Amino acid sequence: MRHRVDTLKLGRSSAHRRAMLANMVSSLFYSGRIETTLVKAKAARRMAERMITLGKQGTLHSRRLAAARMHDEGAVKKLFDEIAPAYAGRQGGYTRILKLGQRRGDAAETCLLMLVEADAAAAEKAAEAQA
Repeated sequence: MRHRVDTLKLGRSSAHRRAMLANMVSSLFYSGRIETTLVKAKAARRMAERMITLGKQGTLHSRRLAAARMHDEGAVKKLFDEIAPAYAGRQGGYTRILKLGQRRGDAAETCLLMLVEADAAAAEKAAEAQA
């Protein structure tokens, strides 16, 4: 029985899965959105949300934990310097999945995994402060 087993294996070995998810999350942090299959997006979303939570802590320990999981110093730097401070007032839900339909070749469900626009929330707060 699969009670309380929550790892999506994605048909890959554990090392391949970890590397793939690290690359996907790094790409998400660089570009703000990635197009992938729905199952991969759900797995990458979990990792991305955890990394942003580490970024919000801002400690050296959390930076090292993020670097150990993502393997990309540039993405970790962008996460801690730009992305995490934008979500300082948000208690989770940093990503959004938009379904795009089925892929033509193998009919896999595709989607767009994107960061929720924190800038829009900041702009609304600034507009309220001026009004």
